[in-house]
Amino acid sequence: MRKKRVLIIYYSFTGQTKLLLNRIIEGLEGEGIEVTVQQLTPVSPYDFPFKSYYDLLKATIQTFFSLRSEIKPVEKTFSGCWSRIILAGPTWSYHPSGPVLDFLDRYGKELRDECVIPLISCRAYWRIHHWELRRHLKKYGARMEPPIVFTHLIREPWRTIGLILQLRGKMVRRENSWFRKRYPGYGHNREQTFIALDLGKKLAQTILAEE
Repeated sequence: MRKKRVLIIYYSFTGQTKLLLNRIIEGLEGEGIEVTVQQLTPVSPYDFPFKSYYDLLKATIQTFFSLRSEIKPVEKTFSGCWSRIILAGPTWSYHPSGPVLDFLDRYGKELRDECVIPLISCRAYWRIHHWELRRHLKKYGARMEPPIVFTHLIREPWRTIGLILQLRGKMVRRENSWFRKRYPGYGHNREQTFIALDLGKKLAQTILAEE
């Protein structure tokens, strides 16, 4: 029987997307799926943390208008005998990240007839991101499956305040502070990583059951 293979193409800015992918990969490989990973690397990446609030505001405006971030040439061929391709990345100002958009512009044609699963890591607002991915993938002839979406679970306004502090490297570190009682931590929590592991296992079982 032919080996079942999954290709993961991803960009992760703060590490949250990669955190989820590591557990999904663990679930896939644990069920016998061969996983190949391609990371998207910007030619001129944003500083993390941002050096000033001006730099953060500038990046927010750029990403709101879906400006591309040029990526370095990729190493792998994307068209091939893949059971699934997972295209993963964060939501930036409601849209896919600049590196993911640049990837689609330059390599989207290679995804023709491939079955693509978007994985979206975001604060909360992911539907425009999903719509844009669907529009691009449809244009290139890819077959898109329902997205895997992970949102930050902290309530507003702490979710937005925490994001800004994290991006500026100003996160309050004292665990017993009044802020941390309302905002225990940035990004996805431990329970979500277990969910990601389970999703990886379930996806592997679905793939293995296919002819």
